[in-house]
Amino acid sequence: MRYMMTYDLMETLRNTNQWLGASALSMASYPLFSMTPNPAMQWMAAWGEVTERTFQRMVVKPDWGIDSITGEDGRDHLINIETVIERPFGDLIHFAVQGREEMDRRVLLVAPMSGHYATLLRSTVKSLLPDCEVYVTDWHNARDIPVSEGKFDVEDYTLYLVDFMRELGADLHVVAVCQPAPLTLAATAYLAEQDPNAQPRSLTLIGGPIDPDAAATDVTDFGRRVTMGQLEETMIQQVGFKYKGVGRKVYPGLLQLSSFMSMNAERHAKAFTDQITRTARGEATDRDPHNKFYDEYLAVMDMPAEFYLSTVERIFKGLEIAQNKFTIGDHQVDIGAITSVAVKTVEGGKDDISAPGQCVAALDLLTGLPDSKKASYIEPDAGHYGIFAGRSWRNNIRPLVLDFIDANSEAPAKRSRTAPKKKKSAPKA
Repeated sequence: MRYMMTYDLMETLRNTNQWLGASALSMASYPLFSMTPNPAMQWMAAWGEVTERTFQRMVVKPDWGIDSITGEDGRDHLINIETVIERPFGDLIHFAVQGREEMDRRVLLVAPMSGHYATLLRSTVKSLLPDCEVYVTDWHNARDIPVSEGKFDVEDYTLYLVDFMRELGADLHVVAVCQPAPLTLAATAYLAEQDPNAQPRSLTLIGGPIDPDAAATDVTDFGRRVTMGQLEETMIQQVGFKYKGVGRKVYPGLLQLSSFMSMNAERHAKAFTDQITRTARGEATDRDPHNKFYDEYLAVMDMPAEFYLSTVERIFKGLEIAQNKFTIGDHQVDIGAITSVAVKTVEGGKDDISAPGQCVAALDLLTGLPDSKKASYIEPDAGHYGIFAGRSWRNNIRPLVLDFIDANSEAPAKRSRTAPKKKKSAPKA
């Protein structure tokens, strides 16, 4: 922490930029200036509007924004988000479709804890809702979790997934998106050893770093280049006095965002310059493509320091999943213990975060699983985001995932709508 700004100073700089944008917009929008059209004032107002919105979104958790879907009956059905399990670091939530019988496909969508909220999967959830009962891991912002709740590292994360799967039962299909793929694989193997009856029927791993060394990217190069001491000194900060998690050590979301942005700096700079121009011309709208994307992309959350550091040390540097050496407490998890869960990997041909080869490595670790239960797919023109959202997901990947789920399900059985489950909380330590 010696080589970086304090948490409160970073928040102050963010707040200052938001204020500068609001001030520029207010000044340039002064009614007197409208008497004489001035392109400079129009541009200043546009810059202020885009800047204020940009920096404001960085500390706001986006809403899911999924109010209803159209069912097979042609009617609109309201969506009610129910909390199935409530825990300090993350909840298991259910998107309950009102007025519809429970669907035979039950899907647990494991969201990443990598700097963005689970709402990053909004379009993924929305695309699955017409055909599935959808459950999602909704991770919490570490800045809002009191220090009294204790630590949260990769082992705790894995045990959360184990508990979520146990709660939902064996008639379940798990889809892990990006970062959680290695730990979801470990959680499934843990269940195979400890509680075989609670295993899901299928596991789909999308763009996850099962073996980071299988294909180098900027992310893997960074993990190899820096030492753990350097990471602690340059990436870890303590939450400031403004939030409930004051004093908790975290990897700040603003730092993660700056890393994401720097990987494609020119593209992002052009996107914001173009948006300012469109705003000055009156062509921008509140929900235009730029705002829809960046409202989500800029909304970042802090990760617990121990989770971030243990991910780098054990998944990327130590290759514990890739070499089947991952441990939980004193127990070494054997991925080869998975013998009945069908596993499919999905990769993007243009993925620059988790390159092709990293995720499909999971299939080689499944030594106890017959080849008939293994599958893989590469979407040639998809980047990292495209393999779980956008046109590539909707048109190509989603149908394949649903077919894989159906191929590894029991014969469909008619089930009546069940009552919402009660919230459950973990006991305080």
